[in-house]
Amino acid sequence: MNDRYNKVLQYNFSGIGCWLTIIALAMLLSAVGLGWIVNGFLILFLLILFTPVIAFFGLQWWLRRNFIQDNCPVCSYEFTGLKNSQFQCPNCGEPLQVEVGKFTRITPPGTIDVEAVDVQVQVSDSADEG
Repeated sequence: MNDRYNKVLQYNFSGIGCWLTIIALAMLLSAVGLGWIVNGFLILFLLILFTPVIAFFGLQWWLRRNFIQDNCPVCSYEFTGLKNSQFQCPNCGEPLQVEVGKFTRITPPGTIDVEAVDVQVQVSDSADEG
C-alpha cells in the first residue's frame, strides 16, 4: 500500500558500507590507543606495494653482475653463461667454465692446451741441385 515511500528510503550502500566499516574501525582503534595496529596495517600495505618494485630492480642488478656474455673458445659461438659455473657450449657441446670473465675449456689436470698454427712450406732449390 505504501510502496512509494519504501522505494524512496531504499539506498544502495553495498560499496560504501565496507569502506565505512574499515574507516570506523581504524578511528576506533586510534581513539582507544591501539594506533600501532593501524600503523602496522599501513606498513604492511606499503611493504606489499613496494616489494615487487624493489625485487624487479634488485633482480636486474643481480643478473648484470652474474651473467657473462662471451664467445666459445672452440667454435666462436656467442652466448651467455653464469659466473662460477660449468656448462656446455650450445653449438659444439664443448665443456666450458667461466674464469676471469671469459669462457675457457675444461681440461683434465696435466693436459696442455695448445693452438695449432698453419705454417707455409717453401721448397728449397739447393736440395734439388745436390
